[in-house]
Order: sequence, then structure tokens, then C-alpha cells
Amino acid sequence: MPHRADTHLSKADPVMRRLIRAHGPFALKPEERCPPFKSLVRAVAHQQLNGKAANTILGRFVALFPGRRFPRPADLARVTDAQLRGAGFSRAKVAAIRDIAAQTLAGVVPSSRRIAAMGDEEIVARLVEVRGVGRWTVEMLLIFKLGRPDVLPADDFGVRNGFRIAYGLREMPRKDRLLEHGERWRPFRSAAAWYLWRAADQG
Repeated sequence: MPHRADTHLSKADPVMRRLIRAHGPFALKPEERCPPFKSLVRAVAHQQLNGKAANTILGRFVALFPGRRFPRPADLARVTDAQLRGAGFSRAKVAAIRDIAAQTLAGVVPSSRRIAAMGDEEIVARLVEVRGVGRWTVEMLLIFKLGRPDVLPADDFGVRNGFRIAYGLREMPRKDRLLEHGERWRPFRSAAAWYLWRAADQG
């Protein structure tokens, strides 16, 4: 997919062609072995935080479960809310993580095998039922775990800021403008988002 994505984006959009030349081939490798439970917990940790802060909190979270590389949903019953707060999670994120665990055990959050067979919008509709999980969180799972090729997280600050920088805008673009422009990137909008993140990092 990477070569096809770069070829399509280069032909469809001269600004994307410039970003591809500046940042090289599309190189996102999805974490296919990462269970949906883990992906969602990690995404919740990253909500409204930079990557370094979120990863620090996740490290403390995992340390609450000795012998585990990452806790399983049932393991959450072994720790208190105070311990989770001590790791750095807000009260809202503690409630979200507990619900992600409960909904995984209940089957609302699908297994890796089941989710792989589901469509993008089907996954969104299913997972936004979980407390603290909005469309952005599910879109991160679609891109970074499942490697879905045509996801444009238009609410993501980095994507919007990267679009502002790359296209020389004075102000942050409205969501509808970004989505409208993004139609030319189909069916490789995930790759376009990746390049916009690169533009934001360099900006």
C-alpha cells in the first residue's frame, strides 16, 4: 500500500507531492498484534496530552501489574481508582479505562479477529458506545492498529495544524474544509493524515 498511496497522493495534490518529497515514503506500520483493549487504553491515555506525557503515564499504569507486559481486562479489578489516579490518569480517564475493560469482557469491544472482519464505520458505531471513547479514539485504532487505508481524523489537532502549515493558511482549517479537501486523497486518506502529522512536527 505505501507505494500506491504515495503515487496517488502525488498525482492528486501538489502539496502532498511536496510533503512526500520532503518526508520520504509513507512508513506507518500498524501494530496488528495489539489487542483492541490495549489500543483503546493507549488512545485514552493520549487524549489531550503529548506523546511523552502519555507514555510516562502508561509506563506507571503497566507497573501496577507486575509480570504483565500489559494488563488484561480482568486485571483491572485488582487495582483501585486511587492507584490508577496515582499513575496519572484523570478521574474521567479512570472511568473510561474501567468501562473499556468491562465492555471488552462483555464482548462489546471485539476481539482482534472479530474486529479485523468489520468495516470502518461499523467499528466506529460499536466502540463509541464505550465511555470515554469518541470518534477520534476509534480513528486512532483504525489507523495505528488495523492499518485501515482511508481514515481522515479531521478532529485531530495535529492533522489540522499540519494542513494549516502545509497549505499556508493563516488560521486553523474548519473540519468541513479539511474533509472536503480530503476527498481528493481517497482511498488513501490515512497516508495523507500521516504526512500532515509530519508537517505539523516540522512546523
